[in-house]
Amino acid sequence: MGFVDDQVRAGTASSRAAVVVRALERDRRRAAAERDAAIYAAEHERGDLDDLAEWAGGQSLDID
Repeated sequence: MGFVDDQVRAGTASSRAAVVVRALERDRRRAAAERDAAIYAAEHERGDLDDLAEWAGGQSLDID
């Protein structure tokens, strides 16, 4: 409970309940995003830029 109490003391949250509600909402959004990603992955058809994206993802960046 130290983390929760620290959040309230610091003014990041108005109450312990607010910290819990915020955490539950974040977890709900994460679960929804995972569900959406699974649906997208199952139904995704390769587009004309997919090969380019895969190639670009494997390139190293020379930023020095």
